[in-house]
Amino acid sequence: MQISHIEHVGIAVTSLEEAIPFYENLLGFKCFAVEEVADQHVKTAFFKVGQTKIELLEATSEDSAIAKFIEKNGGRGGIQHIAFAVEDGVANALAEVQEKGGRVVDKAPRKGAEGLNIAFLHPKTTCGALVELCEDPNK
Repeated sequence: MQISHIEHVGIAVTSLEEAIPFYENLLGFKCFAVEEVADQHVKTAFFKVGQTKIELLEATSEDSAIAKFIEKNGGRGGIQHIAFAVEDGVANALAEVQEKGGRVVDKAPRKGAEGLNIAFLHPKTTCGALVELCEDPNK
């Protein structure tokens, strides 16, 4: 598996309406996209920081992974995942992880925000961190 860079850091928030002004007004970033990913029950907002993006994630359903993360985090948001861009395709990366004995959340790639093919690795494989693999948008 060839990882080219950190694609984004996912941060769970209770409200995009409250969080976006912090990143824009206090840190000086510009939100370049807000999007709902209906099948993941999440609304996202993106900021570019060099080659890496910050993805804010707001739950749109109490059943979503983001809502559960916030609940487990005492009702507060926080860093929810880190995403790496893979050069040789998400399907190939998933196969390699499984061949090496790693556990995956997604058995096959699925569409995520920005139309990228994505898949998550199980935190039991990654020493507790939720890791997302994304297609390298530059490939």
